[in-house]
Amino acid sequence: MKAVKKSKKLDNVCYDIRGPVVDEADRMERAGIDIIMLNTGNTAPFNLMAPDEIINDLKYNVKDAEGYSNSQGIFSARKAVVHYYQTKGIMDLTVDDVFLGNGASELILFCMQALLNNGDEVLVPCPDYPLWSAAVNISGGTAVYYTCDEESKWYPDLEDMKSKITSNTKGIIVINPNNPTGALYPKEILEGIVKLAVENDLIIFADEVYDRILYDEAVHIPLATLTDEVLVVTLNSLSKSHRIPGFRVGWMILTGNKEIAKDYIEGIKMLSNMRLCSNVPGQHVIQTALGGYQSMQALLKPGGRLYEQRKIVYERVNAIPGLSCTKPEAGFYTFPKIDIAKFNITSDTQFAVDFLKEERVLMVQGSGFNWPNQDHFRIVFLPHPEQLTETMDRLERFLASYKQK
Repeated sequence: MKAVKKSKKLDNVCYDIRGPVVDEADRMERAGIDIIMLNTGNTAPFNLMAPDEIINDLKYNVKDAEGYSNSQGIFSARKAVVHYYQTKGIMDLTVDDVFLGNGASELILFCMQALLNNGDEVLVPCPDYPLWSAAVNISGGTAVYYTCDEESKWYPDLEDMKSKITSNTKGIIVINPNNPTGALYPKEILEGIVKLAVENDLIIFADEVYDRILYDEAVHIPLATLTDEVLVVTLNSLSKSHRIPGFRVGWMILTGNKEIAKDYIEGIKMLSNMRLCSNVPGQHVIQTALGGYQSMQALLKPGGRLYEQRKIVYERVNAIPGLSCTKPEAGFYTFPKIDIAKFNITSDTQFAVDFLKEERVLMVQGSGFNWPNQDHFRIVFLPHPEQLTETMDRLERFLASYKQK
């Protein structure tokens, strides 16, 4: 029989958050070995659970969620999204500009599939959240990476971004707050990105999933508040802010110059119609989640669990010889740099595998985020402080004698 091969559209797709290193961790777990799984921002295994109000509202509404909803989502949930962005200064938004999805992940695919033809290019941050690159490639486009500069707190290099724009460029992806680096971009950087988009007629795709997970009284500036000259597609979700990644609840809003993008928006609507609707039970918790008391805030203040976990990782990483990292301003992650000469590292994937096998901790290597060098990896700081301290002890012990073969 002839071998059945995967589509060539997947040739340039990298998604090592769930890749070969994870496969090895799964094999070890099946063999009865306990692994600390730090490859995703999955909150539930670390006892960071949804607020009770969310669970109660889900139960209350589940009998009304058995049928399909409107393909863009139920009215009350979309209206709640509109109200949420009105508090941020975005006043030209209506429920017709809101699309609910099975997490932001599904909507990322919609964004790219509705836009790209073969040969089209999209500017993608480096390092990136790899689903964006995957979505560009699967949709027939080419991901062109602009540098985020570690020496400048991981902010985008605007000159590098400008140099990557060609006649084939269709849009700029901005992940702010950033995954995997934890960076939060200042207004002048965002205004510089907007200027490039306006000058080159580009769509801005603003991934703002971590906009409510901020430390040290930091303030997030939504890109959609900075321009009405170009189309801005903003994506967000409840997965992290309300600790319900398994509920798959996300949304996308369209703001700015929608007049020039009527045909593109029609394409998004077509894709939305094709999947009939997103998870309806999950849609019913959006109104509750976006209103009233925000329990996440207590976790982010001094003494709060996430605040203290960030402190542990930042201090411990920078105390280990051969490691360094910038202080995360947002999110659950930091992206340490490792001295590849000191540890003789030629493959960051092998480094991740070696650490997994020896210390039973799963982390994602930097190349899994399309970082071009072999000198970074991502730490997820979701484990409870005691377990996180143990994790850092394991990393320090491992690196004390590690030399890659």
